Amino acid sequence: MIGALGDILFKVSIKNVNTFQDFSRSSSGRWAIHEVHMQKPKGEFLGPDLDTISFTMHFDVLLGRNPRYDMEKLMQYSRTGEPLLLVIGGDAMGYYRWVVESVDQEYTKVDNHGNVLQGKADVKLKEYVK
Repeated sequence: MIGALGDILFKVSIKNVNTFQDFSRSSSGRWAIHEVHMQKPKGEFLGPDLDTISFTMHFDVLLGRNPRYDMEKLMQYSRTGEPLLLVIGGDAMGYYRWVVESVDQEYTKVDNHGNVLQGKADVKLKEYVK
């Protein structure tokens, strides 16, 4: 197993391929800018901002289960705001948990009965601090 987001497992086996590509994590600080008369503004570091993560998942019915299952699960996570544990390589990412900020789904191949054969999801996570 490569890792997991909530109960969505990232894994590769003979019967199942369910993983991500283009994983990117962004971290930044929060700054306030104070205007000073006749001088350059003064910056004040307020602390760290919430990290963000983005990645793309590709789904194929030939590489595991129905692509709609995990695609709908991701959508459900984005609608409920449930904080999720993100584990990659056996290590938890971040200080606490992550929320699914957005999911962009694409059905790339559908059969003549409306079954999704292949799909893609672009996922954006935001750090959740308790």
